[in-house]
Amino acid sequence: MQRVAVWLAIFVICGGSFALSQTEQRDAAISLEQQGKLAEAEAAWGSLAKANATNPEPFAHLGLLEARQGHYSEAIANYRKAQALAPEMPGLRLNLGLALFKNGDYKQAIQAFAPLVKAEPEDQRLNILMGMSHYGLGEYPAANSFLKIAADRDPQNLTLLLTLAHSCLLSNQYQCVLDAFHRMIALNAESAEADMLVGEALDEMKDRIGATREFRAAVKANPKEPNVHFGLGYLLWMQNQYAEAAQEFQAEIASDPHHLQATLYLADSEIQMNRMDAAKPLLEKLVKANPANSMEHLDLGIVYADQSRNADALLEFKTAARLAPGDVNVHWRMGRLYRSMGKTAEAQAEFTKAKSLNKAADDRLLKVMSRLPSKSPVAPAAAESPHDK
Repeated sequence: MQRVAVWLAIFVICGGSFALSQTEQRDAAISLEQQGKLAEAEAAWGSLAKANATNPEPFAHLGLLEARQGHYSEAIANYRKAQALAPEMPGLRLNLGLALFKNGDYKQAIQAFAPLVKAEPEDQRLNILMGMSHYGLGEYPAANSFLKIAADRDPQNLTLLLTLAHSCLLSNQYQCVLDAFHRMIALNAESAEADMLVGEALDEMKDRIGATREFRAAVKANPKEPNVHFGLGYLLWMQNQYAEAAQEFQAEIASDPHHLQATLYLADSEIQMNRMDAAKPLLEKLVKANPANSMEHLDLGIVYADQSRNADALLEFKTAARLAPGDVNVHWRMGRLYRSMGKTAEAQAEFTKAKSLNKAADDRLLKVMSRLPSKSPVAPAAAESPHDK
């Protein structure tokens, strides 16, 4: 050990430029790595990799060092070099999969994890990583199968149950959502997240009254839960209860002043209550912050038309039509505006388009909520570990 310390001191002082045997260089590199001297360790392993390009170990350690610094693309490149030389190196496939997962390369991560989970189907970490990789790809039915195994093996893990419930909801497996809900309630009787999930599921099952009840329970359980007031407000808005909906949207904005969806639906609620002056500044702010949303332009066009700002209204309607050409309401509103301006031919053309179109989208709660920022489910710690020395 004393000899290694002496070599290490000389190696660091001389920048690795003196002659050591490869065994001595390896010992020095490992010691630097264990001491957390990442830059020095990287230089030492890099020197070994150059000296012997057929040795997989330096590449594996270089990958590990890059991953520890969050340089996942570089880590992946080094792991792949090591894998090409030694496909069965212990821990290498797992570390490669972790780097791919953390880099957002979920499809390739699945390919890396699949043989591992096949060999160890009950491994908790692998099931979560496979489940979350499929979740990241939007492959929710596939995610469910892995997340169910993981949730059954860790029944006290609320975060895992919540992730499973979200995945089940997004794959329209509503009984799975309800099963997860009951398990979450058993662990935490005042879970706002659980109530929100069931509310979304009930809305998808066209039980809007039940969905509203669950969101009211969620607000009661935790009025500070992100998006809880927006979800309740949206359900009330869908039931034409605009005054109460506006109160919920305002409550969401009070918690998150930058909540664009709550601001948009608050503005629309003001329009529905014929409070155009209240809606106007909200919408003008929104179209600057998020110009790609057709509903914002449509509503601002409605406000401008009400104020006889026909040219401005027409510009907003045309923008909305470009962003959502299949929205019947856009063409209907534009037709009415053209008619009020005495442009009969243009009005008739828009009314004809409106008659030929179905409503562009069924803005159900799940579709709207899935676009909102939320706490992202994260796989539990699965940190890379150095390979066998």
